[in-house]
Order: sequence, then C-alpha cells, then structure tokens
Amino acid sequence: MTDAAPTLVVENLRTHFFTKAGVVKAVDDVSFTVGKGRILGLVGESGSGKSVTGFSIMGLVDAPGRVVGGRILFRGENLAEASEEQVRRLRGSRIAMIFQDPMMTLNPVLRIDTQMIEAVQAHDSVDRETARRRARDALGKVGIPSPDERLQAYPHQFSGGMRQRVAIATALLHKPDLIICDEPTTALDVTIQGQILYEMQKLCRDSGTSLVWITHDLSVIAGLADEVCVMYAGRIVEAGTVDEVLDRPLHPYTLGLIGSVPSRNVRGRPLAQIPGMTPSLLGLPAGCAFRTRCGRADDACLITPEISAPLPDRPIRCFHPVLAGPA
Repeated sequence: MTDAAPTLVVENLRTHFFTKAGVVKAVDDVSFTVGKGRILGLVGESGSGKSVTGFSIMGLVDAPGRVVGGRILFRGENLAEASEEQVRRLRGSRIAMIFQDPMMTLNPVLRIDTQMIEAVQAHDSVDRETARRRARDALGKVGIPSPDERLQAYPHQFSGGMRQRVAIATALLHKPDLIICDEPTTALDVTIQGQILYEMQKLCRDSGTSLVWITHDLSVIAGLADEVCVMYAGRIVEAGTVDEVLDRPLHPYTLGLIGSVPSRNVRGRPLAQIPGMTPSLLGLPAGCAFRTRCGRADDACLITPEISAPLPDRPIRCFHPVLAGPA
C-alpha cells in the first residue's frame, strides 16, 4: 500500500438490527473514504446512524444487529470479511475507538497504570517499565498534570473530563492508523475540548493518523475536519469538504442543521429549528426519508432519491438541492 492510498474506504455499508418489531436499517448504503492524515466529520441528529457506522467499522455491533452488506477496507483489508481474531489484533493497536462515555473504556476497579500498561503489552512485546513510560507520556499529551502520580489513581478519583482524557490517551498509546471518535468531547468544558481537538489535529498532521469524528456539533466539525458527511435516517445525504458543505449546503437537511446553530440566530428571536422529529427507522416514510420535514418536498420525493452531484465533487441524495448559498 502506498502513502497516497486511503486509510479507510467504506463501500455500500449496510448494518441492520433484526428485532421482533421488524428490521431496523440503522446504516443503509453508506460510502465514504478517509485519506491518510485526514479528518472526516460524520454529523447528524441522534438516531441518524452515525455511531452504528463507527461500531460497524470496529466490529463492535452486537446481536440482534449485524453488518449485512458492503465492504470496510482498512489499508486494503476488508474488515467485513475478516475473522474475529484478525479484527481483534487490529483493534486497539492499528484501529482505536474513543467513546462518548469514558467508562466504556476504563475499568472502575483497576488503577490507571494497570489498565494502560496492559493495553500496551496486549499488542507490543515490551517490559512493564517501558509500557509505563509510554502510558505516562500519553497522559502528558492530553494535558493531565503530574502524570506519574495520576497513573497511581483509580478512575473514580478523576473528574469526568479527566477520565475522558485518560480514555483518549489510552487510544493514542499505539499511534494507530485510524481512530473512530464517537462524540468524545461532548462532556468536556470548552477549554479542555479545544486542547483535545488541537492534540488530535497535531496527531493527524505529525503521524498520518486518520480520524472519523462522529458528532452532532457542527461548530466542532467546522474547526476540526477536512471533509464532512451528513447522515439522516441511516444514509449519507450530503458530502464534501468541510468548507464547501458549511459555506454552501446543498441538501435542505444540511441547511436546516446549519440554521439551527445558536450563533447563526438573531438575538431576541426564537431559535430556528427543523420542524418535526427524526422518523423511526422501523417506519420510514415512502421515498425520501426527510420529505415530511422538508419545505421543498413535492410528489417527486415519493421516490427514494439516488446519489447525484449537482456540483462537482458534491454528492447528495435530493431531488431539489439548494443551489443558492445559505441565508
């Protein structure tokens, strides 16, 4: 594999959950590419399929869900067809995930040094002291003061923000080729959030690590990502570079998301919002899933839109793209 080849290629990914009430198509024909050292933002409302996409890449989808179609090419290897042992060897070393809740990473009854040293030695044949130094250095990179002392502590002795930084440091231990970040800074104050985002950008720039950043926060994506994919009801409805998508959204849903950002609203006026609610994936409306909330919908939208490109390199799923700039 050459350096120019992408780290991750997701092609027509489908992840379904087979419930008693019916089949939930949580991820339905999703495709995107993440180049070496690039940051891709995956944005959308709760229930849009963002997190399930991340779990699918990591091989962490539990029953009754499973990946039913598509390819997940990590450095050319199709993870969708790999054995559990192959995926386990990659997970934690070459591919890492940072969760929104740090306690999904940390064991509450083990000291931090025990957990981080085990994480190092699980994939690298190094002695305990070398592993400890790597753990201490990783804590320092995410801004934890007195890392030698903090290694002796238990998770309950940290604040929520500090626990999240420990989880992020653990993900960085092996300098992975790909990190999936599932809203890891949501619970952090803005100062620490800015520090973490800076460290992530620096990691990608210096080591060539690729990042998929899952979030509903467009302001984070605006300052962090290179490319962005907007998800709705299990599908990507718009994609492009972050500047193109945020400066000139083409899909009405993207326009609504941007218009809902508080900083774009006039002081004293009601906050703009997208009408209605995200539909249940068990009962999606016929045709375009967004049509019941869209002011531009007409009879054409009773048919499911395929991907089109009204502008070069701007794939969207919409019969009525917004070809004027945002208001």
